[in-house]
Amino acid sequence: MRIFSALLFGTSILTANWLIRNVGTTVLPDGTHLVPVGFGLLAPSGVYAAGVTLVARDLLQRSAGRGWALAAILAGAALSAAINPRLALASGLAFFFSELADFAVYTPLQRRYFLGAVVASGIVGSIVDSVLFLQVAGIPLGAALPGLLLGKVWVQLAAVPLLAWVRGRIPLAQTA
Repeated sequence: MRIFSALLFGTSILTANWLIRNVGTTVLPDGTHLVPVGFGLLAPSGVYAAGVTLVARDLLQRSAGRGWALAAILAGAALSAAINPRLALASGLAFFFSELADFAVYTPLQRRYFLGAVVASGIVGSIVDSVLFLQVAGIPLGAALPGLLLGKVWVQLAAVPLLAWVRGRIPLAQTA
């Protein structure tokens, strides 16, 4: 499970950054592609892949430990540099700082309240990740932040059945 989680995490980072530059219904002057996420809101088109990263990060931390999660962030950001260096920097910083927030929220809760830990860390991580990413990438907060947060919530809600299944099947890593 640790290899699958690491690949899912790193690949979702790369996919999110590729989508932002290549797929979307609306394109901002800087080349950022946006997609509708509901309620009339738009988000950078990597929103759904970015939402997957938040869930994959918790799976990776649970199965392999924090070191693997940090290594996957670095690998995803390094690969993203080939797509767009500014997005890679924004992505790397956002994931790093949201990972620190995740450690503060998810890590102490995971043993007793796994699903609650994933939801709580997902909310905190989404806010930290989204604000930092948009600011460093130069994407206007007003145009993208509400939709980005909503899109990540959709992904996290869709992941609840998977997380409920995982809870009893993947033991905690010794370094989690």
